[in-house]
Amino acid sequence: MMNLLDNIKQTFRQGNSLTKLIYINAAFFVVLKLLIIILQLFNISGSFILPYLAIPADLTQLLYRAWTPLTYMFLHEGIMHFLFNMLTLFWFGKIFLMYFSEKQLVGLYLVGGLVAALFYVLAFNLFPFYAASLPYSILLGASGSIMAIIVASAIQSPNLEMQLLLLGGVKLKFIALVVVLTSLFGMTSANAGGEVAHLGGALAGYLFIVSLRQGKDITKGLNRILDTISDLFKPRKLKVKPNPNRQGKPMSDADYNAFKARKIAEIDRILDKIKTSGYQSLSAEEKKQLFEQGNKK
Repeated sequence: MMNLLDNIKQTFRQGNSLTKLIYINAAFFVVLKLLIIILQLFNISGSFILPYLAIPADLTQLLYRAWTPLTYMFLHEGIMHFLFNMLTLFWFGKIFLMYFSEKQLVGLYLVGGLVAALFYVLAFNLFPFYAASLPYSILLGASGSIMAIIVASAIQSPNLEMQLLLLGGVKLKFIALVVVLTSLFGMTSANAGGEVAHLGGALAGYLFIVSLRQGKDITKGLNRILDTISDLFKPRKLKVKPNPNRQGKPMSDADYNAFKARKIAEIDRILDKIKTSGYQSLSAEEKKQLFEQGNKK
């Protein structure tokens, strides 16, 4: 068991940003499922956990759950929901990384998720169709974030083909078009909240490419914040400040000449040793002295 955990830790540390995103999603899924099971074993309902981390459509509830626009995009309700999203993230994440950096992948995942959440909350508060479900509607899942990556990849390389089961090679532009239209036509379906969020993610992917072509990167701001947070957890190097009270006195001319003579004699001894026994016979300290002397010339 410990070896498995060590392997997981090592894979996470050595993996790229795509691997890390999948691992973070997996960690959320496994930990929350285990927590719910443990609570159920003690006859305690764990049904409050996902709603506590998912984003509510109701603005009053959202006000008291300000963390949910971030946490919701790492949640999944069931194993099939999780597996489908992670496989899609893996496939399109690899395509995205063919053209863009790992930081941009993480940045777009977050930006896509945030824009998807914004679309969801606005739609449910603006359109009368959603009024009846507004008080109890919640949104969870990485689909909005993944939609941003799909659309960005499709716009960047529209004619790149992806091999699909039973269909063979299908161009990215057609895949993106189908998923966007499916979400558009599903805005009044049973999964209306999810479909609206998909459209928000799609818009984020589109804006990412358009802005990038104009010389702007909409993921930069979030990545700066992530870098700042990451720096807080990095070990800091100790800075040694010189003590003015312990500074040595300058050498006299006689002392300096004696010191210089000893250095020259030492270098001559090292050179004689090279002539006699070769360079490989030198100790690490002797090699260091010879190197430092050579750099001074």
